[in-house]
Amino acid sequence: MDLILCHTTADFDALGAAVGLTRLLSGSKIVLPGGSHPTVRDFLALHRDEYPLIERRSVNSEKIRSLTVVDTQHRDRLGKAAEWLDLPHIREIIIYDHHLGQESDIPATESYISSVGATTTLIVEQLQQQEISLTPAEATVMALGIHVDTGSLTYDQSTPRDALALAWLMEQGASLSVISTYRDPGLSVQLQQLLTESLENLEYLCLHGYTVAWVTLKTDGFVPGLSSLASELVELTEIDALLLANEYALGEEDSRLTVIGRSQIPKTNLNQLFQLLGGGGHSQAASLNLRGVDSQAILKQLLDGVKAQIPHPPTARDLMSSPVRTILPETTIAEAQRILLRYRHSGLSVVDAQGQLVGIISRRDIDIALHHGFSHAPVKGYMTTNLKTIAPDTTLPQIEALMVTYDIGRLPVLENEQLVGLVTRTDVLRELHQERDEDEEGQKFQIPNSKFQIPLSTELQNRLAPQLWQLLTTASQEAEKRGWHLYLVGGAVRDLLLAEAASGTLMIKDIDLVVDGFHKSADVGAGVELAKALQQLYPAARLEIHGAFQTAALLWHKDPELDSLWVDIATARTEFYPYPAANPEVEASSIRQDLYRRDFTINAIALRLTTPRAGELLDFFGGLLDLQAKQIRVLHPNSFIEDPTRIYRGVRFAVRFGFQIEPQTEEFIRYAINSGVYDRTAQENSKTPALQTRLKTELKHILEAPYWKSALQLLDNLGALQCIHPTLKLDAELLRQLRLLERCLRRFDAEQTLIHWEMRLETLIAHLAPQYRAKVAKNLQLQEDSIARLKNLAQVQTEVMRLLSTLQRPSQVVQLLGHYNLPMLILIAVQSPRSLRHQIWKYLTVWANVQPLLNGNDLKKLGYKPGPQYRQILDDVVAATLDGVIKDKTEAEEFLAQHYPK
Repeated sequence: MDLILCHTTADFDALGAAVGLTRLLSGSKIVLPGGSHPTVRDFLALHRDEYPLIERRSVNSEKIRSLTVVDTQHRDRLGKAAEWLDLPHIREIIIYDHHLGQESDIPATESYISSVGATTTLIVEQLQQQEISLTPAEATVMALGIHVDTGSLTYDQSTPRDALALAWLMEQGASLSVISTYRDPGLSVQLQQLLTESLENLEYLCLHGYTVAWVTLKTDGFVPGLSSLASELVELTEIDALLLANEYALGEEDSRLTVIGRSQIPKTNLNQLFQLLGGGGHSQAASLNLRGVDSQAILKQLLDGVKAQIPHPPTARDLMSSPVRTILPETTIAEAQRILLRYRHSGLSVVDAQGQLVGIISRRDIDIALHHGFSHAPVKGYMTTNLKTIAPDTTLPQIEALMVTYDIGRLPVLENEQLVGLVTRTDVLRELHQERDEDEEGQKFQIPNSKFQIPLSTELQNRLAPQLWQLLTTASQEAEKRGWHLYLVGGAVRDLLLAEAASGTLMIKDIDLVVDGFHKSADVGAGVELAKALQQLYPAARLEIHGAFQTAALLWHKDPELDSLWVDIATARTEFYPYPAANPEVEASSIRQDLYRRDFTINAIALRLTTPRAGELLDFFGGLLDLQAKQIRVLHPNSFIEDPTRIYRGVRFAVRFGFQIEPQTEEFIRYAINSGVYDRTAQENSKTPALQTRLKTELKHILEAPYWKSALQLLDNLGALQCIHPTLKLDAELLRQLRLLERCLRRFDAEQTLIHWEMRLETLIAHLAPQYRAKVAKNLQLQEDSIARLKNLAQVQTEVMRLLSTLQRPSQVVQLLGHYNLPMLILIAVQSPRSLRHQIWKYLTVWANVQPLLNGNDLKKLGYKPGPQYRQILDDVVAATLDGVIKDKTEAEEFLAQHYPK
């Protein structure tokens, strides 16, 4: 076990540095030995599950391998955890700190101490050197560490290195709204006095669960730093929006009014309001300066504008995961842990035999029980029974307040005393992150410094072909009738985001829709029901139902409006792989969990089609940032171990879009391949679809695409061709054979009577040793003639090479090669030396096309009696023609008179 130790009463710099180190030291855990600052404590009350924090009491000291200490060089600041420094079996102790000139009493094996404003900066620099990317949650807490310790780069100890580190963290997705909530810039003496006055005179109103406050301060002159005062007021009072007015005289008859606005309410736009009065700023922060006006009238106008902009906040029904994974009180700790691992949950709801909620057990509770050896104990002894619950209509601000006040990681949602959903910290954080990404117009999402925008609302309609928009509108209406949510997910959303605005309307050929209906209904067949309803409205579509996966498909074939459209409609679901390369086991779930099960971040984006939040974009995993960065990033570290076809999908997307595979994702790929897990699972299980049928499907997508050569080269670079066979490599000889194959296909199959991607795959397989070819072909479930061809290729090639070397006349070559079909001859040709290949080429281009100089009518006129001998006669004429014995019709007749006298 590798541990990272923060000092007692940990601040944001210590926590941010520790979080960054977990990416440098894979698998390490963070321990807070002695609590944290109040603001850090409040931050962790909401964000704790985002980071690998463990309790000191749950640590087995005998299993500690290394210790890394951040933001201190003194053992007395490590609390009881300092005892671990003296353990004889510790391999290494590393210090990261930015306090110079201190004598350390920690027996460090390595130290990284430098004159920067924050320890976190040192970690950022190492992450950049190793090209390790961060999640938005990781970037945010690290940015907080630098902001707080440098006073947002205003303290004397701040350095350019801190500024560069902050810039990089912003690129990684650090949330500015979260940072502004938790940083503390400090106030001047004058501002502190005004702070007291403001707190005494603030006026409030509550609307839709949000609190808006306003105050007017009268001073003798201009007051610098009012924006800091406004931020301090928002933080101290926990209000959602503030209008801070400062009125002061310029002379006996003149006055000036300054108004500072702050808002944390989603979809409000202070810039828009303040611009109407000559001010401006940003959607969440704006200001204005006016002379000689009625301050109270101006303040009322702005206040009315804010009130008009406040939206109805999301409710628990919008945020919750449903259905809820539950266990009985008698379930053992070990079984509860297995369920957590299977479904990647951080906690479980405990219900009695009647389905009534009786408690919740968290991952931390289970870890502690396991640490003390109680794996067989029932969860009822460790679960929390003093529960806070919410109703479906509880608003997001109320939910957030409950979580922070009581340090609760999950809130059960009860309706008529029945458990209908669960809202977790992650659900809240995702919603807050989602709100942050809306731009000032409230109609589009835009990635900073990016040219592409996300088409929402009316722009979505403008971007799609009208007939396709009508289909989606009809589908959303049918879903709304049943009380369900409907989402456009996956590749269609990705392609809409990547499409140029000026490219005209898109007619996407393959659409995935997901129905999330479990806040209203427990019917696992919601997707199938919706597909049946649409098929009634679109009778030209063929309906296919796949019950095992709770999906249905509508297929149009050469429809005058929808052409050959394929629409998959699935019930939101989660999945679990019983063993690597297996088909996943699926269960009904929510849209969030449905997106979580997907392969790459750029494919885990959803667009809501149903009201009241139609046009809402769901991007929980940084897919937008990855689209901007043009990179392919996997969602889960074990993703490639569970499903090797994701390697091929990742390569296909990378080459198709011109993206790079993110460095850590590439590490995961190489680890999965080099681990040998695919060989082991193939030996242990008779069915490994991800190495058989699904792998063949991915190979088809790659080998029939125009970029197939580049994709094969990338697969080979990653070592991923081993998924086909451990010995397969794209060496110089195989590249030569593939080039020859393309020449053959262009020359001999211009009309594509052969399936070209299959010929490319057969060429890859044919490059293996003969004893492996048929086995690999069967494993990939190729067609029977392909399997037979690959099985017999070595024998046929040997025989053809042996005989061709002895044949002198073209007619003999034609007689030999005429026994084999075109695919076999092409495979032989690409693998043969030039002399033999030349003969096959001449056979296919010239000799096989030679026609007899006489036909049956000619033979009849010459007096030959019709019968079986006609075939033999004409064959002999062709042979004589090929060998140059005869050159024209007259010589052909003389040839017959000599060899077939009447």
